Amino acid sequence: MDPEQKIEILSTIALSEDQLKNIQNLDERIKVDVYKYKEMNKISDDAWRKTEILLTYGPNLPDVEKVPNLRWIQSSWAGVEKLLDDPLLNQETVEVTSSSGANVSQMGEYVVMMLLMLGHKMPMMLQAQREKRWIEDKFTSLQPKELRGSTVGIVGYGSIGREVARQLYAYGAKVLASKRDAMHPEDKGYIPEGLGDPYGNYFDRLYPMEGLRGMLEECDFVVVTLPHTKSTECLFVKETFDYMKPGSYFVNVSRGQLVDEGALIDALNSGQLAGAALDVYSQEPLPPESPLWSQPNLILTPHISAFSPNMLNQVIELFIENLKRYLNKQPLYNVIDREQGY
Repeated sequence: MDPEQKIEILSTIALSEDQLKNIQNLDERIKVDVYKYKEMNKISDDAWRKTEILLTYGPNLPDVEKVPNLRWIQSSWAGVEKLLDDPLLNQETVEVTSSSGANVSQMGEYVVMMLLMLGHKMPMMLQAQREKRWIEDKFTSLQPKELRGSTVGIVGYGSIGREVARQLYAYGAKVLASKRDAMHPEDKGYIPEGLGDPYGNYFDRLYPMEGLRGMLEECDFVVVTLPHTKSTECLFVKETFDYMKPGSYFVNVSRGQLVDEGALIDALNSGQLAGAALDVYSQEPLPPESPLWSQPNLILTPHISAFSPNMLNQVIELFIENLKRYLNKQPLYNVIDREQGY
């Protein structure tokens, strides 16, 4: 890196004055140009040609020939499946990093909230409230499934799953987890200090994905935090739900494409599952005609588990940490493995 050459950063994320100063203060060579994501078509060819680092909000990327000096793309998204087919990802000179780990705190809280709501029969109580109906058999129909002493299975022990496990520790739940490479329980990706499970301390057992069936059979609650890849698409089908403990609960905060929604409805109606919560769907927005809307033991939220007033601030904090590593020629956090798909 030429000590005299400017480091041109183009951001399609709006930056506050403090964020801009924090970025520029890392190195006097840094120059940052900020554009609106929805007005990317107005960015000049000269601006693209000079860009070395792209901090981007969404999945739209420039044409390869426009960015001959591009070396690194930092996405604000943790799920990057929409980027994988872009020709820029086939450029060996360009590294692409996700925002995995940046928003784990609020996602962990969301999952714990759903586990508590499901286990304590909140959907049933809210329905009774809407009907102005006192639940007469409350000591039988509203018996809770407490987190303390329960077994929670986390399918996908990445940054989100690890934060869920950390938050569950205080509740006294037994955590089982599964991940692709179960021989390496440590986490080398980005994680804010004090969050997650970097050394693998919060699970009781770690399973390879090939052992998922055995894990599901033991769980009172199952939480899905996997990325959407070819190997995870339609992972939860009828057979998978049949493996689960009768009367257990299911929560998905990953991607809707991992779940056969018809099979989920059947599992709920048959009593194989006592309840479920979904934040993601095979089609978004969820259409009004979807039968998911009418399931009494199903909580639906509009893909908001990562939302927070601090959401973009957390992404910028990750970008700054990665930028420090870039300047020091260290490996970046969350480099996308094109073969694995995340």
